[in-house]
Amino acid sequence: MTSEHAHLTPHASPLTIFITGGNGQVGFELQRQFALFGNVLAPTRHELDLTDANAVDAYLAEHQPALILNAGAYTAVDKAESEPAQAKRLNAELPAQLAEYTAKHNIPLVHYSTDYVYPGDGETPWQEDSPTAPLSVYGQTKLEGDQAVTQSGCQHLIFRTSWVYAARGNNFMKTMLRLGRERDALSIVNDQIGAPTPARLIAQVTALAFTPHDSPLTPHDSPLTPHIPSGIYHLAPRGETSWHGFASEIFKQAQVLGEELAIQSGTVSGIPTVEFPTPAQRPLNSRMRLTKLEAALGVTLPVWQHQLALTLTEYCEE
Repeated sequence: MTSEHAHLTPHASPLTIFITGGNGQVGFELQRQFALFGNVLAPTRHELDLTDANAVDAYLAEHQPALILNAGAYTAVDKAESEPAQAKRLNAELPAQLAEYTAKHNIPLVHYSTDYVYPGDGETPWQEDSPTAPLSVYGQTKLEGDQAVTQSGCQHLIFRTSWVYAARGNNFMKTMLRLGRERDALSIVNDQIGAPTPARLIAQVTALAFTPHDSPLTPHDSPLTPHIPSGIYHLAPRGETSWHGFASEIFKQAQVLGEELAIQSGTVSGIPTVEFPTPAQRPLNSRMRLTKLEAALGVTLPVWQHQLALTLTEYCEE
């Protein structure tokens, strides 16, 4: 989601956009969305080891980006329980390092976070200023990253999202499609409630935050300046479902698209979380209020079922 207004003035050199985690689900979609905003750098983990603070400092000094999109993270929620140091480096220390750099050089930082920072109880949607109380190492380290960015004084956007999936990478949608081809019955957790969020939507909304929708940029404005205030925003589709509901909708829509599945949406059983124990405790309530972001951007976010249809269509056409 780019705009002709996002172009630089004639003959100006393109500004550099640094995307961490560029080969991940969100990072890949950010590369697509920001290609016309500047020169995108999205090094692979072989080109830049994000766990090495000195390597990150050297990369920043060499390339001097005008915008940083931090999609890099330690996202193995269960594994983080036994690898807290590794999770802390990527989820807390890396954002702090990037925030320090962006504050020093007066450039924006976009950081991606999670609903796992909240307590996960009740049924009321979380607001951006709701009390935080993570249930896991993953959630705690992500919260520490959010706090480091906020406290740095840098110009920042923190997007807290939930249940991320895409047509590429490893995620719940693709796992369900694989299992749906192999099995004629499945049991899926039905008491964790949230909104499945495609990586494409996350990247589109991020780009929209940098696209002026009321007036064109003047020659002295930077196209890499966000047009909404610094702060934390919830970013997800409208609506809510359980993992069981998500799986059932995946199978229903995939069959309409012609996918050959052994399973039928009616043969997916729901089970409570207690019957599917995991090393990291999951939040039962991942609902998030979206009104702050919608008001800032002047949009209404789409419903999760329509976003799933787009993602499934992309996946099935590959």
